[in-house]
Amino acid sequence: MSSRPSLSPASERPLSAPREKPGSWQRWEMTSIAQDLLAGARAPKAVAKSALEPFEPVLLIDEAELAQRRLEAQEVGAAKGHQEGYARGQAEGYAAGMVAAREQAGQWQALTLAWPAALRLAERKVADDLLALALDLARQVLGQTLTVNPQAMLAVVHELLQAEPALTGAPQLVLHPDDAALVKAHLADDLQATGWRIRLDAHVTRGGCRVLASSGERDASLETRWERVAAALARNTPAPTGNEDD
Repeated sequence: MSSRPSLSPASERPLSAPREKPGSWQRWEMTSIAQDLLAGARAPKAVAKSALEPFEPVLLIDEAELAQRRLEAQEVGAAKGHQEGYARGQAEGYAAGMVAAREQAGQWQALTLAWPAALRLAERKVADDLLALALDLARQVLGQTLTVNPQAMLAVVHELLQAEPALTGAPQLVLHPDDAALVKAHLADDLQATGWRIRLDAHVTRGGCRVLASSGERDASLETRWERVAAALARNTPAPTGNEDD
């Protein structure tokens, strides 16, 4: 039989936790457990409260890109504004142009309507001016003819003597005194053959004469001859064209 070492009473004691030193122990109380439970119950509320708190937005684009986008937006806005302004200005300009065109068309229409009357008036004015010019030229030519050649009035007296029907009842040839001597010198025989006598009248214009008789009168005064020339020129002057009622 083998021998075993003998165990002392001390070695046979069960193992136990080391004892704390005197003075380091704490008193256990129920309140500490309750406080821990309350703290655990309050923790979710704190977390939920923190989830509702506002947060600072995080800038996801840098300043350079933001400035570039602003510039692009300004350019787009400017282009759109320019396009809208151009369209509005074009519309306003078109409207103003139409108003001006209508006014000008009205003026042209009024001028067109007034043109025939104005043309007729101008034609009459030209005709009157031509007639006045012709009479003035004829007067000057006749005056110069009588001055240079006083015998030109002899043709007038001779035409009166040959006119039909012949005047009867003591015809009298009324002459200016300066023309009487010329007529007597060249037409004395013709006057005697027809029974005409010469009567002097200083109021008769030189170059003209009148014949007075019981059977009638013939006027060959210079004034009457002018009227006949004027009437002849007026008849030969072209009449204004167009309808006078237009």
